Amino acid sequence: MSDVAKAEKILPGTLNRFLDTIDSIPASAAWYLADLGEAKGMQELYSRQFPQALKSLKKFAIIESAISSNRIEGVEIDKDRVLPLLAGNARVSDRDEEEVQGYKKALDRIFSGFLGAQVAVDSIRTLHSLLRGDVWDSGKYKDRDSDIIETYPDGRARLRFRTVPAAETPEAMARLVAEYGRCMKESVAHPLILIAAFNLDFLCIHPFRDGNGRASRLLLLGMLLSQGYEAGRYISIERLIEENKERYYETLELSSKGWHEGRHDPWPYINYLLFILKAAYKELASRAAMIHPERGEKHARILEAFKSLPDSFTLADLISQCPGISPETIRKAIKDLKREGKVEIIKAGRGALWRKLGK
Repeated sequence: MSDVAKAEKILPGTLNRFLDTIDSIPASAAWYLADLGEAKGMQELYSRQFPQALKSLKKFAIIESAISSNRIEGVEIDKDRVLPLLAGNARVSDRDEEEVQGYKKALDRIFSGFLGAQVAVDSIRTLHSLLRGDVWDSGKYKDRDSDIIETYPDGRARLRFRTVPAAETPEAMARLVAEYGRCMKESVAHPLILIAAFNLDFLCIHPFRDGNGRASRLLLLGMLLSQGYEAGRYISIERLIEENKERYYETLELSSKGWHEGRHDPWPYINYLLFILKAAYKELASRAAMIHPERGEKHARILEAFKSLPDSFTLADLISQCPGISPETIRKAIKDLKREGKVEIIKAGRGALWRKLGK
């Protein structure tokens, strides 16, 4: 069997089968692409007019992304530990904290342009190594087959998807990366469709023992940035995926059926990722519209954001809801609220915790 034929047998995925013969796309995907083209055109305006506000949004997007992407996989840490850990001012105390901190390090690499225009196998393994931290299989492909099993609350379990066998994973990943490069070079389809197709194939291959979901979201963000889609710098795509987690798993399951035989329908998952990116741009536009309010409007905006917070909150929580308003102005507003008897401090120091009083 030739190497090409062998690779076809190993990777019957989206990029090397479906996209080679693509001649039309569903109307829903076409609408998403049109809307995203317009949204992308607004990026330069935001960057030019609101550089400081976008810097603030980026800071909180990184925090939200590190927390949400790990939380989707069941990795959670104490809220009071988040800022010190991500700022590098605290030592990790357990495995979950190490993985959240590792994801932030991987995000920093992504935002620095680490992936570039062409994705490479070594880059993917480096990202996995960063997000997994100091474990034995960090950055290494799985060494045994690992199918995706869904467990129900009553203890029942079912095989949701049979991934590519461990022995075939290195060649499958090499072929996936090569096919993505070829499709981009030949403009086989719109870049966003190619990125989403790559993401689907990556998840179906499931190359690592653990951390595949998180790696896929890092790759998604990096590949979007490489094609000039910058919303993920300022709005957490991982948070939006977490907020739509049920749809994420539903469309992934729909699009993975028949993947091994090359008879799958990739459009449910592709449309889902286009929906997520559109939601990110919509939120970015909404926040940009709130930037630089007229004098007197700032206080009203802070109060509205304050009302939307839970009974216990941190200053960082309030700042994240008020893009374009300086932390100093927000601190002054909190002091005013305290003087008016509307809030009290229940935990002082770094990451101070506040509590609302009354109604």
